[in-house]
Amino acid sequence: MKLSIDMKSGDLTSEQSKDIIVGIDLGTTNSLVAYIQNGEPQTIISSHGHNALTPSVVHFTDEGSIEVGETAKTHLISDPDKTIFSVKRLMGKSYADIEALRTSIGYEIIDSEDQELVKIKVGNTFHNPVTLSAEILKALKADAEQHLKTPVSKAVITVPAYFNDAQRQATRDAGKIAGLDVLRIVNEPTAASLAYGIGLDREHKSNIAVYDLGGGTFDISILHLEDGIFDVLATNGDTLLGGDDFDRAVIAYWTDIHNIAAEQLKSDTALNQMLRIAAEVAKISVCNGMVYNNKVREYELYLDNPTFESLISPLIEQTIDCCILALKDAEMRIDDIENIILVGGSTRVPLVSRRLEEVFGKKPDNSLHPDEVVALGAAIQADILAGNRKDILLLDVTPLSLGIETVGGLMDTIIPRNSKVPHRAGRQYTTSVDGQRNLRISVYQGERDLVANNRKLGEFILQGIPPMAAGLPKIEVHFIIDADGILTVKAKELRSDVHAAVEIRSTYGISEEEMALMLLDSIKNAGDDVQKRALLEAINEANNIILAADKFIKQNQQIFTNDVLEQLKSLNDNLKTKVSEENKDAIELAMKELNDYSSPLAHVALDINIQKALKDVSVDDGRL
Repeated sequence: MKLSIDMKSGDLTSEQSKDIIVGIDLGTTNSLVAYIQNGEPQTIISSHGHNALTPSVVHFTDEGSIEVGETAKTHLISDPDKTIFSVKRLMGKSYADIEALRTSIGYEIIDSEDQELVKIKVGNTFHNPVTLSAEILKALKADAEQHLKTPVSKAVITVPAYFNDAQRQATRDAGKIAGLDVLRIVNEPTAASLAYGIGLDREHKSNIAVYDLGGGTFDISILHLEDGIFDVLATNGDTLLGGDDFDRAVIAYWTDIHNIAAEQLKSDTALNQMLRIAAEVAKISVCNGMVYNNKVREYELYLDNPTFESLISPLIEQTIDCCILALKDAEMRIDDIENIILVGGSTRVPLVSRRLEEVFGKKPDNSLHPDEVVALGAAIQADILAGNRKDILLLDVTPLSLGIETVGGLMDTIIPRNSKVPHRAGRQYTTSVDGQRNLRISVYQGERDLVANNRKLGEFILQGIPPMAAGLPKIEVHFIIDADGILTVKAKELRSDVHAAVEIRSTYGISEEEMALMLLDSIKNAGDDVQKRALLEAINEANNIILAADKFIKQNQQIFTNDVLEQLKSLNDNLKTKVSEENKDAIELAMKELNDYSSPLAHVALDINIQKALKDVSVDDGRL
């Protein structure tokens, strides 16, 4: 009997009706959802717009509600600090990674100890790219349910081919928070190829180049197709290059002409957004053969196509360089490529097609809507997963996520559910206590954020770690699933080569009904789980900062005045209080206040200690 989940009632059903699985393109600038109708992929019109595109924009109102899409986009100028766009560019990025992006947005990005997620400050609340992406997915899910007149609980979501494991897991988490069972994360170039019908004929063998230039990201993928299996031979690209950068080039041109200083744009966020929107309109106008002439405040703005192409030509050449590098990595010549597929709204720029044709010697294929092609392909992949295309082989996948317990009882997923088998994945960890010699590694299976709600598979102890300060040991944990579904977990301390392993044969030792109940439970509790996880992560981060601040105060008594140290201690005590109160946003705010005050002090202390160390160095016989 096939079990399914009724998302409205929250019950398991045994009806034989086929599940509707939608395909979702979660994009940087726009997102959209598609499904299969009468055997053909169709996009769903956004309920707040005139086409299938839902702007990937989230706005937080003063009343505390959340708007997504076209309605949110209208607040980019009027309320820029509470209107979040280009969230996908933040996914899996550290604070240092997005230095260039921070100068062109109106909202505030906060550094985080978690290297995979930055924080976005909205008023006195803090959010991350996963929860913001979930809001976009919720809007797409609602549009699909309104259009299809039925609950939608399963989806295939696409990501760039270069997305790493953390970014893919973050996308899965966003789907779960939105109430979606994410059956598969599919590479965008693979989805685009499926939309063009490539791969549906198992007898056809070919090499394909997928040139994907969206609003915020660019990637080129070289695929080899044989027996209906897509093999990504090489990828290249730039996660911070896209149509938004074309707009920025135009803005830089205008600000240079009108002598608008960068500091003025940074302080005047409304003007910044007005110029950004004008640049986007100008780009579209000149690409359609028109000349753009408009006025923003007292500034006359003019742009024609030759000027536009001269401004963006260096950016286009960067993409061409990436194409050449990808071909080299794939060990292919230009003549080996049979098809060049264009994906992403920015490929509408005529210069893109002209340069690709000059380089590859063949005209790129843009016969499908470049904004919709990835979502259409995702819908085809969803149709395959639904079992409606019997001629296409699906590889065995893991039924539930596998991971280990981390500080605070959190589940850190290493192999997400539906990963292809055999599979290998690893992640690095460290100790949380000074001098720690042993580390217990507990292995769990399930979809909940806390291990207490998941199924324990086993555990082992990594012994003999050399005593070091907390954070110094580098412990690599690897999960390996073989073709028979047997899981082996290995742990190794990289500095000392101490290692241990355990073999777990119960990876699939769970009934289909139990599995369905676990999945239902994870989706039902996704909202509560993400709040609990966020609180525990904030507490863990705060405790690390508290320890560091206490240590800093003790070590620098001779450098700073009592007033400075008392203020630092007061802020640290405030953080301790907020941790005890267990309010995530209050903890985040207290951490920010402490970090803002302590960061300049840390630089001063470092400079003084370096100067002191240099004074203590003696020179003897010309040697240090």
